[in-house]
Amino acid sequence: MQKSCTMAKELECAGNPIALDKEGYIVNLSDWTETVAEAIAAKENIELTDEHWEVITLLREFYAQHELSPMMRILVKQMKEKYGSAKGSSIYLMKLFPEYPALLACKIAGLPRPTNCP
Repeated sequence: MQKSCTMAKELECAGNPIALDKEGYIVNLSDWTETVAEAIAAKENIELTDEHWEVITLLREFYAQHELSPMMRILVKQMKEKYGSAKGSSIYLMKLFPEYPALLACKIAGLPRPTNCP
């Protein structure tokens, strides 16, 4: 995958500007691509693995169904239901997305900031 993205007040991928809010979340959700996700993750010092993509895919599916970015408790529950108890824990998610997994994973997934998160 070609990685030609830079980040300032906006993210630029392959010559296309992607508007970001003040916290780095994508303003127009339709601008999200896997390349954009990789660029945001790189800025957060995360190299996306298959395990990261499982979470990102789950988040995007959840958002498509509920039009809501899940907070941590719901994310853990959804992970447990889909992938089992080994992956359905806050410890597992914190290893993938340090400090605030729901916030960081949603940002990389191109979704709005979850409500009720610090």
